Amino acid sequence: MPDTTPDPSTVLPALPALSAQAERLIELGVHEIAGLSAEEVRTFAAEADGDGALLTVHPDRAPASALAPLLRRDGRPGFVVVDMPDVDEFAPCALDLPDAPLYLVTGVDRGDHMANWSPDEALPALSKEDRTPLVLTEGIHWVLQQPEALERNRCFMTIGSRLRKPDGTLDARTPAIWISNGTGRDGRERRNAPKVGWCWWNNRHTWLGFASATGRGV
Repeated sequence: MPDTTPDPSTVLPALPALSAQAERLIELGVHEIAGLSAEEVRTFAAEADGDGALLTVHPDRAPASALAPLLRRDGRPGFVVVDMPDVDEFAPCALDLPDAPLYLVTGVDRGDHMANWSPDEALPALSKEDRTPLVLTEGIHWVLQQPEALERNRCFMTIGSRLRKPDGTLDARTPAIWISNGTGRDGRERRNAPKVGWCWWNNRHTWLGFASATGRGV
């Protein structure tokens, strides 16, 4: 298994202040998607104690299908791959989200040091580090607030979201966020656009880390 020591050259700058993150969500209309007023978002950010945390809307209020088109890279909007029409059915798995419309995610990390690991290998390693994987909507929120979190050859999976099938077993697809090459069904017009897609649970990809956090709270 590869070395688990993070490469310091891949450390990203600190996230914007919570007040700036609140304004960003309001500017994008995320509060309207979530059925919240702009004042509710601003008040939460002003009263929250979470320096360096990610301001996040609960996926029950702002699903991935509504958030993905708000992503931008090189002027191109984000999108969900065509073979993932059930994207919003991927729910938090083996982790608890705060029971609130808005919450904070702390210690966000892209997991570059786990590139070329499979999700099956990465999940227990994250647990040993006392970290939990991001759910898909948390990953989208991160890129909305910090677009540089998504780089070519340094993108990430969000394996905190899984789809449970009717028989109770987990779907082998696992969500990820990366950058489209504009090939295949993506279409040339989507080259360099942020892309919400999926990978198999037991597959490895050299360009995908595993985004995770140290905690969540309100």
